[in-house]
Amino acid sequence: MSIRKALLLYLSATTFYGTSFPTANSAKFDIPTGTSPTPLFGATPFSQKMLLLEEMGSQPLVECRTCTSTLPQPNNIRSSPKGAALDAFLKEPIHPFPMEQANIVLPNPWQDLIETHTGPLNFTAIEGRPPGEFYAHQRWFEFFPLVWVQTAQSGARRNEGLRNDQQRHRYAVGEFAPGGLYHNTTGRAGFEGSTKGIKVRFHPRMPVQHPKSVWTFDGTFPPKLIMARYGEPILFRHYNALPIDETTNNGFGRHTISTHEHNGHNPAESDGFAHAYFYPGQFFDYRWPMILAGTDTINTDKSDPRAGTPDGNGGIMRIRGDYRETMSTHWFHDHMQDFTSQNVYKGNAAMMNYYSALDRGNEGLEDGVNLRLPSGTALDWGNRDYDVNVIVADKAWDQNGQLFFSIFQTDGFLGDRMTVNWLYKPYFDVRSRRYRFRILNASVARWFKIALVTSSGQRVPFHMIANDGNVMEHAVRFPNAILPSQGIAERYDIVVDFSQFKPGDKLYFVNVLEHKDGKGPNKQIPLDQVLSGKYKGDPAVGKFLEFRVQAYNGTDLSMNPADFEPGKKKMIPLPGFTAEELNNATQRTFEFGRANGTDDKPWTIKTDGGQGYNMDPRRVSASPDKGGVEIWRLVNGGNGWSHPIHVHFEEGQILKRGGLSPPEWEKWARKDVYRIGDMPDTLGSVEFAVRVREFVGTYMEHCHNTTHEDSAMLLRWDSQNPGQVIAIPTPMPDWDGVDYIETNTTDVPTFKVGDLDAKANRVGLKAVGNENNGNSENNELEEEDNMNNGKGRSKGSNNDVRISNGGNLHASQNSNSVGKHDDGGKGHNGRGRNRGGHKGGND
Repeated sequence: MSIRKALLLYLSATTFYGTSFPTANSAKFDIPTGTSPTPLFGATPFSQKMLLLEEMGSQPLVECRTCTSTLPQPNNIRSSPKGAALDAFLKEPIHPFPMEQANIVLPNPWQDLIETHTGPLNFTAIEGRPPGEFYAHQRWFEFFPLVWVQTAQSGARRNEGLRNDQQRHRYAVGEFAPGGLYHNTTGRAGFEGSTKGIKVRFHPRMPVQHPKSVWTFDGTFPPKLIMARYGEPILFRHYNALPIDETTNNGFGRHTISTHEHNGHNPAESDGFAHAYFYPGQFFDYRWPMILAGTDTINTDKSDPRAGTPDGNGGIMRIRGDYRETMSTHWFHDHMQDFTSQNVYKGNAAMMNYYSALDRGNEGLEDGVNLRLPSGTALDWGNRDYDVNVIVADKAWDQNGQLFFSIFQTDGFLGDRMTVNWLYKPYFDVRSRRYRFRILNASVARWFKIALVTSSGQRVPFHMIANDGNVMEHAVRFPNAILPSQGIAERYDIVVDFSQFKPGDKLYFVNVLEHKDGKGPNKQIPLDQVLSGKYKGDPAVGKFLEFRVQAYNGTDLSMNPADFEPGKKKMIPLPGFTAEELNNATQRTFEFGRANGTDDKPWTIKTDGGQGYNMDPRRVSASPDKGGVEIWRLVNGGNGWSHPIHVHFEEGQILKRGGLSPPEWEKWARKDVYRIGDMPDTLGSVEFAVRVREFVGTYMEHCHNTTHEDSAMLLRWDSQNPGQVIAIPTPMPDWDGVDYIETNTTDVPTFKVGDLDAKANRVGLKAVGNENNGNSENNELEEEDNMNNGKGRSKGSNNDVRISNGGNLHASQNSNSVGKHDDGGKGHNGRGRNRGGHKGGND
């Protein structure tokens, strides 16, 4: 979008909403960025109950041969569909049935209305996924989806209870049953066992958000959650129900979207490439296989019970792959090129919990494999009684209470109001026992350092048990009760023991990391200054979530994280790398800075000492071979900037931070977001090792300060088959379908070989992780005393598979286990232009 057009859009929005023109809040702190302080409309901190995330329940994938309805049309090009019509449609069975290649047989159901905005179109398609073999689902029949979830990105509207019966607890068991802490969803009368009636607003005293201001999954609050099991591939159908007119956005946000599941081991066509976006009226079918990395080479006979998933009946369904690659806490969000920051901030973000034999979500099941993390016991898997997703983000709103974002900046947008699960400074009731909190930083540019204190200011130590999406090898205790710096998109799972407190006690999460602007964090503020009120700087520093302790009459069956500290028992061991793997690894160097940037796109990435480049979706900057090991070095370009760098698809193990051994909370962890910057726990460089396995295609690496990403600190890297010499082409979407153009492999001449100079200067590396890392065919189990809970192996052979929930889990992942459908699983190019092609990079 041109600056002139952006200015017109912004002036239009300010005229409609009466927003004052942006001015700096003060010379010292530009918070909120580009506008005056956010009004509170009489709301006070900790006067509303925190919303728990609402599950978008999965359903068995069954073909409906009689379903013919399509996404309901809006009344005009400036609105989303009516809420009742949208709910009715989303309740229907999934149709048309998903296909291996994109469905371009059927037209966009909104075509007639779209043409009043665009003029005549010769071709449209119901699915926005790029057509043909290039973006066909890899290994479709081998990992055929067993369940499906569908949602629509829509303007804000009242929740009418669409998802009530999709909650696994059904508001009937555990703390969600009548009389439980969470049976009432809001803490107000009329919300017993239901989300019906919840409006999209930050606080009951604040205005309801306009459909132009906030765009969420389903268009509703609470924020959404997918509960996923390993071994149960998911078809996620994402409809775009946003306004056809791109200016209907309250001054920010783009109505074209691309969904990234952060950080799934997913094939590239379902990763959410920034230039594989889709338009209003369309859907995009993302297929997430839910497999362990190493599926093709490790534990291929499914002999290891730790590589498994809950079967619904107290047992384990075994799967292939490396159990040490088990993941837990994910999220998914928009990844539209140039508009990620605006769209995510506007509401295109949700969470996803992975469940496995190790992280089952049932603290009472003792089988020698299950880690028994705090959760509950009423359900076989996925109890959320004491396992809580916490989305932390800073926001700002205008004088009319509507969500505000400044598009006239490239440093990073900062809000002045702290929100948790989209609510302004809520409270949360907890029992006097252990809890697991899955904390996500979902901000645009703000980093956090979160402390836990009592109402009197006493520090409350806790344990970190997972970093990003990965349960760690050892739990790390924080006696000072302050977490490390948490960059944007990082997830920290912690266990807090409230049993030491009595009913009526109150505790607080406190942010102690100061920003002055979007460049990055400035400094940590002493906790006593924050709690005493002496500190008067960044308005987002301070208490932001209150815990209210309630009596607990049950028995806490969850693991004690102190038993898993370094030198004691292991949770999930690191996969590790042999010395041979590391010394033979391809090395790459990426420097994040402003070299060769422009005024509107100042952020660039240098690859292997070359030129700094902005994002170009056609340019391949790196192409690891599938099956290879690589070492990537990320370097900060300096000048006081900080960057949380996200690498899609595979988890890495940090070797060095700032040339030093990583701290404990990274030493025992795998990561997908790597902070570089000037903070004492961050430093100017990170070096990590990674394996690239199972899938090929186009992925991304970028700064997750999403303002930096959008302008334009983002690059494309391709996983390729060994010996592959031609990169897959680049999709170019438009209203009338997706064309492909040739991919550029000449700008970065090292894209195949990496940084040869750095590799030549590399001193002989030693093995990291497990002494016998077993990254080969059918690795043996470790000794029983290394088992997670010291209980020994589960009984039964790899054939002992119990199917539950109507046969949702298949014992076989054989490519012949699912037959073809009438359409043969193929997409068709029978209408309009032939947009498909041979995908040389796919298996």
